[in-house]
Amino acid sequence: MKRILFSAALMFVTAAASAQHHYVDAVNSQMLRHSEYRPATRKEIALPEVLCGYSVFTADLHAHTVYSDGSVTPQFRVQEAWLNGLDVIAITDHIEYRPFEKKFAGYIGAEITDVDLNYSVKLAQAEAKKWGMVIIPGTEITKDGTTIGHFNALFTTDNNAIPSDNAVEAMRNAKAQGALVMHNHPGWRKTSLDYTEAEKAGYDEGLIDGVEVMNDIEFYPGIIDRVKEKGLFIAACSDIHGSIHNDYGYSGYMRPMTLILAEDNSLESLKEALQADRTIAIGFNTICGAEPLLKEFVKASVSAKKVSPSSKTVMLTNNTSIPFLIQLGDANPVYLDPFTTTCVKGKANDNTIEFKVLNAFVSADKHLEVTLSF
Repeated sequence: MKRILFSAALMFVTAAASAQHHYVDAVNSQMLRHSEYRPATRKEIALPEVLCGYSVFTADLHAHTVYSDGSVTPQFRVQEAWLNGLDVIAITDHIEYRPFEKKFAGYIGAEITDVDLNYSVKLAQAEAKKWGMVIIPGTEITKDGTTIGHFNALFTTDNNAIPSDNAVEAMRNAKAQGALVMHNHPGWRKTSLDYTEAEKAGYDEGLIDGVEVMNDIEFYPGIIDRVKEKGLFIAACSDIHGSIHNDYGYSGYMRPMTLILAEDNSLESLKEALQADRTIAIGFNTICGAEPLLKEFVKASVSAKKVSPSSKTVMLTNNTSIPFLIQLGDANPVYLDPFTTTCVKGKANDNTIEFKVLNAFVSADKHLEVTLSF
């Protein structure tokens, strides 16, 4: 009898456990579905919604697909960007380097003699409508990285009209259709940030509108001073070829991104924002940009209050997804992680607190200094 009762109890527990981990399919009652399954969801990036009177949009201005040398489709690239919390992504497949064409030719059994350099952008734009994403049409002028350089043309209207054997002429072709030109990874495969002949010509002619201060894991502090001197927008880009999950997911870092301060997310407003240099570059928990913008960014991100009016203890709260490494005077730095509060020592009867943000650069050798009031 005890054995029967034990078996019945075991069956009940097993059935209950099964019920907890499965549910009956809405269409086929004889099929159970695993309730532990979780579909991919968007990782929201908490940022100030408004900065300096403009909306803040997260963007990656440099990405590749199988239509040049990337390993994923334009559709995947868009879905991935949405899941990563981005609002905007530029599709910038190479003009001169498209190794997958030979594989496509082998698949269809025919030689490819002509291509549409707008095709990957069109596919991305169609997919973006399903996700509320904005696609910046673009392409990458891809010459020798050591002796010439690479340049993204952004907000293009016809990528087929840009190619030229001469990089400077290709930039001119892009500018002729109203595109903006970004100097990509300016130190890649080089021993310094010195200009190549083509890069110098691009800057001298006013063909270049912005520069990557960060590209994937590369960081060029000297570019902060260059964009400030020349009045250019600053950018942090992934230059992604594989998958973001494989390149960044295992490290726990967000993909590099450019914050664009624009009236709205229309291409016209986003382009105007880049032309006005209203951008902030963020990559691997490092923040770069113009000092006024970064000050407003930190002030809008971090709140401060005293424990009591006479106390020296000040509570700093980070209301964003971006960590800040802060230092008060000569004290040891303190990490203010996302959505956390830390206590620091201020001054009695003082309604302000001053600190440096050591992971925020306003020039190659200067960190942001901020004063918060409370």
